[in-house]
Amino acid sequence: MKLEHEIIAVHTRTPFVIARGGASEWRRVWVRIIDHDGAEGWGEAAPSRFYGETTDTVLAALDALTGVVERANGWSLEAVEREMNKTIRFNASAKSAVSAALHDLAAKRLGVPLYRMLGLDPADAPPSSFTIPITADDHALRRALDDAAPYPVLKVKLGGPRDADTIAGVRAAAPEKILRVDANAAWTPKHALHMIDILLDYDVEIVEQPVAAHDVEGLRFVRERSPLPIIADESCIVASDVPRLAGAVDGVNLKLAKCGGLREAMRIVAAARAHDMSVMAGCMVETSLGISAAAHLAPLLDYADLDGAALLADDPFDGASIANGAIALPDTPGLGVTLRDGRFSNGG
Repeated sequence: MKLEHEIIAVHTRTPFVIARGGASEWRRVWVRIIDHDGAEGWGEAAPSRFYGETTDTVLAALDALTGVVERANGWSLEAVEREMNKTIRFNASAKSAVSAALHDLAAKRLGVPLYRMLGLDPADAPPSSFTIPITADDHALRRALDDAAPYPVLKVKLGGPRDADTIAGVRAAAPEKILRVDANAAWTPKHALHMIDILLDYDVEIVEQPVAAHDVEGLRFVRERSPLPIIADESCIVASDVPRLAGAVDGVNLKLAKCGGLREAMRIVAAARAHDMSVMAGCMVETSLGISAAAHLAPLLDYADLDGAALLADDPFDGASIANGAIALPDTPGLGVTLRDGRFSNGG
């Protein structure tokens, strides 16, 4: 098999800002694995500087993984992920793109959607939330809420200077919607409890990553005192992180771009269930290609936050969608992703 890749540049309709910063342009890497007969599997790398990745590191990692792909048995998906992890230790988004492409190719060979190859039922997928980013003022918040109007579940990014005003403004504009909050590790444990007292007044459902990623005891401190469930995101990278979070959080948020592949994602689900934790799947700002790979795991989840492509102004792919919050999986073989003619933006 042959591995090819191409950088694509996509843009959010409005700047996407969280506690660590934000941007309007996002460079992603489209990965294609081509078998000897021309059959292709596709995946997407969505690197994050928070996890030590950039577009350049993805390209370097893919070069290092070329030999793994060339030697691989395309049906031995577990073995390929193990071999990738032996070859490079980090670079999870690069490995996840290869994993997605191999799963896409295998399901295409079988002539079934990936969810069916995995034995899953799309009807079991929970609704996806839609994200309200950190905004500079009330005008920007109203614009974000206008974009979110069709979605019944909102994930509100906090960790900025306007947290209390933001959650009050969102609840006033969306009195019937389910609200979830994500602080992206921005609060101290004591400030998290102060904020949770405020969030209770606005009927918030869950709080994601209130404190720093390394501060497991801080998570435990908050969880023991919080009437709201606490979900770990930045604190949970791979399945082996789950046991140390037992008792410190109520659930974990997996992302393909941080765990390194679909097999590892399923191990996270299994580990979380073994420790009586709930499971969410999230995303980076990604195209429908990256979102589709995660969406095929949606039937395994309690919560979904797969809105990365819905935030884009120029998504070059068609695939899984979250119209009105409902996760719709393609019923065509593999990931079910196709290119939108005339929408492809070559970023290099």
